[in-house]
Amino acid sequence: MDTLPFRVATPVELEQLGPAGLRDKLAGPPQLALPWLGGAAVAGHLDAQMVLGQWFLAGHGDARDPVQAFAWFKHAAHAGHAGAANLAGRCYENGWGTAPDARAAAHWYTLAAERGSDWGMYNLATALVLGRGVVADRRAALRWYQRAAALGHAKSLNILGGFHEDGWEVAQDPARAVAYYRQAAEGGDFRGQFNYARMLALAGREAEAQQWIRRVPQTATGPFIDKMLAFLGDAPQQALQRLYAHASVAAQAATVVQTAQPAPEAAAAAGTQRGIRSRGSPPST
Repeated sequence: MDTLPFRVATPVELEQLGPAGLRDKLAGPPQLALPWLGGAAVAGHLDAQMVLGQWFLAGHGDARDPVQAFAWFKHAAHAGHAGAANLAGRCYENGWGTAPDARAAAHWYTLAAERGSDWGMYNLATALVLGRGVVADRRAALRWYQRAAALGHAKSLNILGGFHEDGWEVAQDPARAVAYYRQAAEGGDFRGQFNYARMLALAGREAEAQQWIRRVPQTATGPFIDKMLAFLGDAPQQALQRLYAHASVAAQAATVVQTAQPAPEAAAAAGTQRGIRSRGSPPST
């Protein structure tokens, strides 16, 4: 953290630029923004410290440095930054720049959640469901998912749909489950889009279901798409089997588009990736 592999704007330059000018610089091309981002981080701006950590974690050119990323996240987190605390937890969970430590991950997720981070709430809740680094407690997990969902967190909305569909810590309520899945789908969560499409198809609203299932491959991970196709293809319900055809075509189209584009640089995901839900079981990794 003491030295950065690029020129850093001086305090005088930052003062002359001003807050509005700094925002404009940081919104520009990454290579041009780096001196200003680094200068702001060194000067103690917590948001800049978190973003700089993400820059090192994602890796641009030869600059990927998970150890530096972890150090910046911890620095900002110790100063009270909620998002950085969540990312410190992600580093501990995944072994980015430090040894994997589930208990430490849960500790930082707790701090992030208590400071108001929706991703921290989601990640803490998931740790509580899975008993990862903490004693498993689905009731406590439900409360944190609810708090994140109240902030509009799409992945948490999808998980709440699962709680209400399967009756985890709440009475089974298919109508409420559908409402949560719809909110998650509209919020852009591909798992929510899949679950909403699935419920629509089973309710006989197949035209709407087909529209939603076509959206899933646009943002879903490859492993999720494989699981989705296997689930739909093996489903005993004819409505889900018919949905399979539309999902398969959309998946093939998405693969063609992705192949034609340059591979994107790795990004530091704020949250965790969960697989297709199975009834009566927690979200799988």
